[in-house]
Formats: sequence, C-alpha cells, structure tokens
Amino acid sequence: MPHPLIDLAPDVRAALDAGAPVVALESTIITHGMPYPQNVATARDVEAVVCANGAVPATVAVIGGRIRVGLPDEVLDWLGTATDILKLSRADLPYAVAAKRHGSTTVAATMICAHLAGIRVFATGGIGGVHRGVEATLDISADLDELARTPVAVVCAGAKAILDLPRTLEYLETRGVPVVSYGTDRLPAFWSRDSGLPSPLRLDTPDAIAELVRTKEALGLGGGILVANPVPQADEIPAAEIAGLIEAVLAQADEAGVTGKAVTPFLLSRILALTGGRSLVTNIALVKNNAALAARLAVALQAPSTGKSPDHAAA
Repeated sequence: MPHPLIDLAPDVRAALDAGAPVVALESTIITHGMPYPQNVATARDVEAVVCANGAVPATVAVIGGRIRVGLPDEVLDWLGTATDILKLSRADLPYAVAAKRHGSTTVAATMICAHLAGIRVFATGGIGGVHRGVEATLDISADLDELARTPVAVVCAGAKAILDLPRTLEYLETRGVPVVSYGTDRLPAFWSRDSGLPSPLRLDTPDAIAELVRTKEALGLGGGILVANPVPQADEIPAAEIAGLIEAVLAQADEAGVTGKAVTPFLLSRILALTGGRSLVTNIALVKNNAALAARLAVALQAPSTGKSPDHAAA
C-alpha cells in the first residue's frame, strides 16, 4: 500500500507495482540550485535521460503538504518560478507536511521520500557535506547522516567542491557509508573529475554496484551507499582552476554573514557569475551524467543477482 502522506504519479505507481526500475530526483535543484529557465529545462532533460536509460523518473517535492513522487509538467513549470518554497531537509520535512506548505527536497529529504515510496536509487548533482570552518560553525549537512541511516543508493558527482572534502570523506567513513567512485581511483569533486583525494572504493559497472547494494542489505548494515560519478571530461572545470574562485566566494559569504541553508545557494550563484555561466553548463552536464548511471543502476538492481563479488579496487 502507498504511504498515506505520499501521492505517486500514475507512471511511478505503475512502475513500482510492476517491480520496474525507478529513479528518484530532487527538486531543490529546480527551486534553489539553478536560475530560470535552465532549471526547468534541466529537470525535464534529466527525466528524459532516466527514461532513455530504461527507468522511470520520479521527481520529488512537497506541494500543499502532500509529498509528490513524480511531478506533472504543470507543477514542474510552476516550481521553476515559484516563490516562498521551503528548502526541505530531514528537520523541515514534517513541518512542511503538517503545515501544508510547499517545499523542494534536498538530498536528505529526497532519500527519505524515496525510501517511503519504495525507490532504491536516487540521482542528484552533488551532496552536501562538512563545511569549511566547521570547527567554528559545526555546519555539517544532514545529507551525510541520511546516507548513514536511509537505504537508498545516491548517485552524484561527489560532494560540492565548496565543502571541506577531506572531512566530508572522513565523516562518511565514520558513519559507515560506502563511498564508491565509478570507473576511477580518484574521488570526484562536483565540477572537477579529481578532488585530489583517493577514492575509498572503486567499481566499474552498474551490475557491480547493484551487487554491493544487495550485499549490504543482506548483511543487515542499513543505510545507503554513495556513488561518486565523475563529470564527463569535456565538461569539467579542473580543480586547480576552480580553487581560487571558491576561496574568493567563501570570503564573500563570510563578509556578508551568510549562514546555514543560505550558504550553498549563495556560493553557487557567485561562482556562476565569476565563471560567466560556465559552472552552470558543467552542473547541467554532471546531473544528466548521474541520471544516466542511476537509471542503469536501477535496471541492474531489478535483475537477478549474479552471486558474484563486485569487482573492486581499493585506492
């Protein structure tokens, strides 16, 4: 039976009832992550990529207090320009539902809703993590604890490069979250293919990732896995090139007193301006790339287990 607080789109419901592959997609990228009209165009393109790779897309948002899993075109269009849309993580999700508010879902909230709906795979751009200066602010994204507690495989291009990546990786290790880089021994960093950090784990096929997911479930370990999928080489902004811009915008955020949930949208918008729009082009490319891999993983998870150990290489 569907969860009483969730409304499934007809195609999503049919796919789940049939045991067909479904990929969850977040909505914060529409309301807070990209400017209009690129946000709506990208959301539609990402859904099309999921379909082209054999799965059903399920974009998640809270509309009037109802958790919507799969959005019709008119709702997606409206989200692209709507104001007073809450940015929902674990702490805010029950409030938005109880107060019958509108909200877009972050990584953490999308994972929760996907799991409640019975969806095992979620594609996003980049996850949140440990913010720089955490020793003073204690600013750690709820995404990390959600990965430790909610059994959804999250396909991303790594943590956002504006974060403290070594501490983010260490936090995930402490919380027991497998971090798997796809087809590389290096940990990707959102706009860049190489963060400068070795990846804890490497897998090279969707089937191998699916086997890891099944094995983790069979061991009763709980929680999800993080699949770090590097942005296509033709679209990346190398880490050495973006590093100086990140330092500049972090200083601007500090001077402006930007804190909490406002930090990431502020930083991304400033980097968009400083790169003359190039960061947005890269962001769109990596989200589509992640959607394609997530769909292939969802398809692999629906196939019978091979019983073989996943191919792997420790960094």
